[in-house]
Amino acid sequence: MSENRENSILFSPIKIGAIQTPNRFVRSATHDFMAEEDGTATERQMQLFRQLSEGDVGLIITGHVYINPNGKASPRQAGISEDRFIEGLRRIPEAVHAFPSKIFIQLAHAGRQTKEKYCGCTPLAPSAVYEPTLKITPKEMTQQEILGIIKDFILAGRRAKEAGFDGAQLHVAHGYLLSSFISPYTNRRTDEWGVSTANRLRIVVEIVRGIRGMLGKEFPLIAKLNSTDFLPTGLRLEESIEMAKILEGEGIDGIEVSGGMSEARKGSMWQGLRSEEEEGYFVESASKFKQALHVPIFGLGGNRTFAAMERIVRDGKANLVSLSRPLIREPYLVQKFRTGQIDKSACISCNKCLNPRGIACAELRKKNGSPDSR
Repeated sequence: MSENRENSILFSPIKIGAIQTPNRFVRSATHDFMAEEDGTATERQMQLFRQLSEGDVGLIITGHVYINPNGKASPRQAGISEDRFIEGLRRIPEAVHAFPSKIFIQLAHAGRQTKEKYCGCTPLAPSAVYEPTLKITPKEMTQQEILGIIKDFILAGRRAKEAGFDGAQLHVAHGYLLSSFISPYTNRRTDEWGVSTANRLRIVVEIVRGIRGMLGKEFPLIAKLNSTDFLPTGLRLEESIEMAKILEGEGIDGIEVSGGMSEARKGSMWQGLRSEEEEGYFVESASKFKQALHVPIFGLGGNRTFAAMERIVRDGKANLVSLSRPLIREPYLVQKFRTGQIDKSACISCNKCLNPRGIACAELRKKNGSPDSR
């Protein structure tokens, strides 16, 4: 049994824009496959997030929520594309706020990484670059369509605030629409939305400006940003940092550093356990962002061991640590870390928790048919 860890830097509060989280642990956004088919939030989702907050997770970020039906990525994905979704979504922050935790909603558009049966359209992208894993050639977006998506993101931000979320995260990673705009691999436009770093980032900047203009500085806005696409002609770390600097200047309140996209065969959830020294496989990239920016930086990538996570923050490589799969296996993981009950998550990074019937640890499902409890 380890000592009580109340005095660890991981259990110190931190400000993200206008709000303060009670500790440095972040539940990174993960699609939960728990919404109704029409995108309405459900009781299962409310219970999922309530359990995480009861388990002392400082900041919870929901799974990706589509801002337009043409950006729906998966079955049973929650929507925020219309006002009718607000009532169902409102129950999630209400459940979380029974505890000190804060909750952000992740606003997203799938772009070219979806199928017609999900989005009801030919998938959209900045350029018509073939997507080999889904075997799809997307439609190159028109100027009008780009402006429409910007408006959709801004209105989704307004709905997020009305639903009671503490803030929002823009999904600018993993090859989804905003990520495909900032990547030179997927954005081959020659107009004002392409070529240069500033032009490829323009859609994100316009969304940030629009949400800030509507909601002010009291509603925190962060971004999940690819540090690299893991593709020879894709986004590189140095350019991503330059984009982050621009976003900081526009008022973004934090950056969660990730990487990869579908056809790179290397995303943010790498399979298989790693040694304690190899945990946090995006943390070295995150440390470069932290050196260049003033806003909080989130470090992720296979974080499993308390000591390793503590070093990340103590050594100044990131301000917060993000994790997801360990919290699927053990929703009360942070609480167990705090009391010294455990030193490391039991998660084996098999990725079998990503189940279309609803996320749940496969090992525990096999043992008792239900996710972990206290």
